[in-house]
Amino acid sequence: MRTIPEIESLEIEFKSDLKCYPDHDLIEEIVGMANSAGGFLFLGVEDDGVITGVHKKHKDAIGVTALIANSTVPPISVRAEIIMEENKEVLKIEVPRSRGVVSVASGKILRRRLKVDGSPEVVPMYSYEIPSRLAELGMLDYSAQPLTGATLDDLDPNQRTRLRRIIQNRQGGEKSLLTLPDEELDMALRLITNVAGNYVPTVTGMLLIGKEERIAELIPAARSAFQVLEGTTVRMNEESNKPLLEIFENYETYVKAWNPERETEYGLFRVPIPEFDWAAFREGLVNAFCHRDYTILGAVRVLIDDEGLIISNPGGFIDGVNLKNLLTVEPHGRNPALADVMKRIGLAEKTGRGIDRIYEGSIIYGKPWPDYSESTSRNVKLFIQRAKADLPFAKFIADEQNKQGKPLSIYALMILSVLRSEGRCTLEQIAEISNLSEKKVRSAMVGMTELGLIEASGKGKNRVYIIRKKVDWKSREASQYDCQTDIDSIRYPELVMKLANTQNGIVTKQDVVELLNVTPEQAYTVIKKLKEEGRLELLCGGRYSKYKVVEF
Repeated sequence: MRTIPEIESLEIEFKSDLKCYPDHDLIEEIVGMANSAGGFLFLGVEDDGVITGVHKKHKDAIGVTALIANSTVPPISVRAEIIMEENKEVLKIEVPRSRGVVSVASGKILRRRLKVDGSPEVVPMYSYEIPSRLAELGMLDYSAQPLTGATLDDLDPNQRTRLRRIIQNRQGGEKSLLTLPDEELDMALRLITNVAGNYVPTVTGMLLIGKEERIAELIPAARSAFQVLEGTTVRMNEESNKPLLEIFENYETYVKAWNPERETEYGLFRVPIPEFDWAAFREGLVNAFCHRDYTILGAVRVLIDDEGLIISNPGGFIDGVNLKNLLTVEPHGRNPALADVMKRIGLAEKTGRGIDRIYEGSIIYGKPWPDYSESTSRNVKLFIQRAKADLPFAKFIADEQNKQGKPLSIYALMILSVLRSEGRCTLEQIAEISNLSEKKVRSAMVGMTELGLIEASGKGKNRVYIIRKKVDWKSREASQYDCQTDIDSIRYPELVMKLANTQNGIVTKQDVVELLNVTPEQAYTVIKKLKEEGRLELLCGGRYSKYKVVEF
């Protein structure tokens, strides 16, 4: 069985060694990988994935490791080993992601990127890109730096008045800041800093209360855009370099106009349920502003279309953050000074766990979870899908939180959401779907069982969990629901295969949603089962993924 990947990617590189790959070029490839995401370099594999074997000069793995360490500054410590693949020897080099910026011994700095066709290449890392790399690694707070060319006259008194109003009106704003005179307020929030005895604006100061024309001149990357599309018709398209406080308030106003609410009865009250949860939008917008890379051109973009809401920003996830640990990684950002101001004036979650609010905003209404899957190494994209609320589930969550007198934890909400869509799951299945560790899932489920939120049956690894039986989402008896779930697990895959065969062997998740009248999460579970059985395979990825029938 082949263990070497079939194709190259940002983290996988193949190099032919038939003619003895030059050591100088090998070092440059290693430096490029270390300054990017790290990964594996396979020496003895052609670009098309054909294994041809390593040259005898490179069969000394220890020698290659020493060569790399001695030819890089600071030294890169790689792991190298000879592996056998298809009866040929290949040198496998594991390259760690650098905790700083590394170069070849001559001082040349490189990084790795993907070309338009998706294949990787190594290119120079220019001086202006180094601050971005250091900020990504948490070694530099770009937002706290004095802004070259800026003076105190570039700060707008009207925006400072806006700042004070936000502190006064927002829950969580530090009211003690309002007693400070302007200069002390600016110093307390690190909007200005002392340079050689003179106060000058920081990047944070200009971003928040700078004059628009000076922001455009001094921080041209600090652009933002708000767009609304209905079909292919553009209903709104506004771009600007306005200071962030003004942008934030403007976008809040815009979203209210494009975020319809549906009222539902809850006891004696009528409760509005918005298309997009307000707290989720606010935290998504704050994250985009606070975590974007202000050293590269691009714009924070808010897009509302027929599919849903997208908030995107230049700059990928910072070091240590990925799609699988978004909800569990320790809070840290690319621009700590800017994020700190947002918390202190009441615009951001003070604990730094705004991501919890983003997920909670969808889960409590029984809607699909927020989707970050289209994020890349250069861009973070949050997608919140338009979907009808599951009102019985939303009422169930509200009742439980009122009963306990406090909100359910994000882990409990995620587990309930998984069980709502899947019907019944083992602990391992819940951990896999939610991207939570089994330890966290087990701990949360102990408390949920004690509260009577979930029930368990079976033993050991076959132990399955369901939401307590008296909860009935579809107005059916619990026994009927359990029976139907078992029947559906057998019937659904066959219906999907039948549909795919009538569509030239192609099917999408949306096709499955419409065919079976299920949620997108349930549709994906059916597709995943068919993939595991080898009956379907992924044809193309992304939000509109297509799956192809496997021919036998």
